[in-house]
Amino acid sequence: MRFGFQHSYAALPGRFYARVDPTPVADPQLVVLNGPLAEDLGLEPEVFEPVAAAVLSGTQLPEDAYPIAMAYAGHQFGVFVPQLGDGRAILLGELKGHDGLLRDLQLKGAGLTPFSRNGDGRAALGPMLREYLVSEAMHALGVPTTRSLAVATTGEPVLRDRSALPGAVLTRVAASHVRVGTFQHFAARGDQEAVRELLEYVVARHYPAGAESSQPALAVLRQVAQRQVALVVDWMLLGFIHGVMNTDNMAISGETIDYGPCAFMDEYDPKTVFSSIDHSGRYAYANQALIAQWNLARFAESLLFLIDPDPERAVGLATEVVAPFMAQFDDRFLAGMRRKIGLASALAGDPELVKRLLNAMQHAGADFTLTFRALTFAAQCGHEASGLRELFAGSGELDDWLRDWQRRLTCDPQNGAERVASMRAVNPAFIPRNHRVQAALDAADRGDYGPFRKLHGILQRPYDEQAGVDEYSRPPQPAERVLQTFCGT
Repeated sequence: MRFGFQHSYAALPGRFYARVDPTPVADPQLVVLNGPLAEDLGLEPEVFEPVAAAVLSGTQLPEDAYPIAMAYAGHQFGVFVPQLGDGRAILLGELKGHDGLLRDLQLKGAGLTPFSRNGDGRAALGPMLREYLVSEAMHALGVPTTRSLAVATTGEPVLRDRSALPGAVLTRVAASHVRVGTFQHFAARGDQEAVRELLEYVVARHYPAGAESSQPALAVLRQVAQRQVALVVDWMLLGFIHGVMNTDNMAISGETIDYGPCAFMDEYDPKTVFSSIDHSGRYAYANQALIAQWNLARFAESLLFLIDPDPERAVGLATEVVAPFMAQFDDRFLAGMRRKIGLASALAGDPELVKRLLNAMQHAGADFTLTFRALTFAAQCGHEASGLRELFAGSGELDDWLRDWQRRLTCDPQNGAERVASMRAVNPAFIPRNHRVQAALDAADRGDYGPFRKLHGILQRPYDEQAGVDEYSRPPQPAERVLQTFCGT
């Protein structure tokens, strides 16, 4: 049984990873298999599906697999930890899809590795289904992200908070699993040769244009910065909060990675935090761009000796890339907000118009997603804004804003139909509401996968009106609210 694996990362020197086999499990059973993604990866159904449960639980290895756990370090909540690494994740290899791109196939929850740091190397069913749901929802929303190929139960319990929970393994697919923390791991050890080799690897795999540059390290830093600006803007335009933006959770590829204590906001509040371990609000919604810039600076520090042999000049060149991050974020976020409120042109008063809407939303406790979706209806000629007013509970701020917004629309070149279509393409009706996700996971822990499958199906068409499922678009009632999310370890 061969899957067509390649092993470009495992071709790097041995200090980049640990060779380790997954730990077989007692009774592997597939809960969900992403058929379209498997097809995109070139996994032939007649070969793959009969062995999927065994392979994707780590119980049976394809002949051409070369399983490894990757080494990395990272700043966790601002504190540098020099040795992290894949403590429960094992990379089987890389597959070249029909699009010609190479992607990692990694098992999460596949057993102990040399980097487990007193962990059990396993994962509970709920967090693995959560990552499957949210990562695939993010993909449907158009956000760069790692993907989920499958979740398989293990037939073995895992202990979390003194409770025995069903065990599971998630199969994650990524452009690669190289992180800022991967560079930090070697930079902190003074292993300049490893940093150089890692940069060459990243250039070859992700940023081939960097090979043509006279300063490849600076070119890669610039391209990573551009992708991170775009990624965090995408998150925030959807009300998404990653929850744990440590440097080991920032992928060099520019994909969203590691869905632990993540969530989407209900009512708009820039200080919103869901993570149970983020006591200071470091990774709150409104801080995400600043943290991305901070992480980028840590990446730049790892590359300084490659940017220029003169340390002072290297710092200056890196600063020229890192310093404009927030201005670039602000410009891109404003452009995204213009699209969300139906503007195809740019006028000087637009930033204030957007700011006033967000302030009104915060003061009224208006739902983030529903507010922008309701605006798509208010933008239609002759359509009343009653649904929008319900979200703001008769706020005078909204009435003033609507008057000025409608006046602004008259200065825009789009016609009504174009505007509504463009607004619906960026303002989803359905997101992974935290209370809906948690209800699906609770049911799955009881052996009922119906709510998970239904929610997953709805989230694959987030921008469409879907009949008979209106309740999935609504925010939680007070008793349904889920205010904390957990990393799952």
